[in-house]
Amino acid sequence: MEVNVEAIQELINEKFRGNVSWFADEIQVDKTYVASILKHKRDAKSNKIIVGIINYCKKNNLNYESYIIFLQ
Repeated sequence: MEVNVEAIQELINEKFRGNVSWFADEIQVDKTYVASILKHKRDAKSNKIIVGIINYCKKNNLNYESYIIFLQ
C-alpha cells in the first residue's frame, strides 16, 4: 500500500484549505513528514500515514480506498 499523493493533495485543498499542518495534525503525523511525501521527497509507503488516513476517513465517512493505492 502507498499514499495516493494526488488524491491526498486534493483532500487537503478541499477540506483543509490547503493547510498541510492542519491535515497532519488530524492524522497525527509530523507536518514535515507529510509535506515531504507530498513533494515526492519521501517514499509514499509510510504505514503511519496510511493508518492515519484510514482512521481519518473512517471518522469522516470517506472511502479510504480513494486515498490509498493497493499494490499487488
